[in-house]
Amino acid sequence: MRYPAERKEAILKKMAPPMSMTIPELAEQEGITVTTLYNWRKQARARGQVLPSRSTQPDQWTSQEKFQIVLETAPMNEAELSAYCRERGLYPEQVEAWRDACMNANEDAAAQAKQLRQARKAEQKRLRQLERELRRKDKALAETAALLALSKKAEAIWGTTNDEDD
Repeated sequence: MRYPAERKEAILKKMAPPMSMTIPELAEQEGITVTTLYNWRKQARARGQVLPSRSTQPDQWTSQEKFQIVLETAPMNEAELSAYCRERGLYPEQVEAWRDACMNANEDAAAQAKQLRQARKAEQKRLRQLERELRRKDKALAETAALLALSKKAEAIWGTTNDEDD
């Protein structure tokens, strides 16, 4: 069944904050199948619309949804940001925190990469040390096995080495 674009947009607005209605609620209220509503939401997201799914709490939105909000609000002044936030049930402080997180994301990534490099280097050093120790122990074991074999051969050739002075 084909639905008018105006109705589709009105329903998508109900999915978006501040209403943030769930798809099952909308399906019951509007008489549209759940599958159709999920498809509409998927298409809207592909166009860049912010339609949170799992939670009505903005702090529990996905990183992508928060990033989309940051992108949408980047060129706005304070008054426009406030109006935008009121429309969507957000606080300007939340958007600012998300913006800061986005701006500092690469710094965190660089620090994490440095930590990972240092940890990998330490692990490689430990591995080399363990390999050296293993080689040393293998040599000692081989030497012990050779001495044991020689002592058994010597015993077989000359008999026991006990002091039997008959």
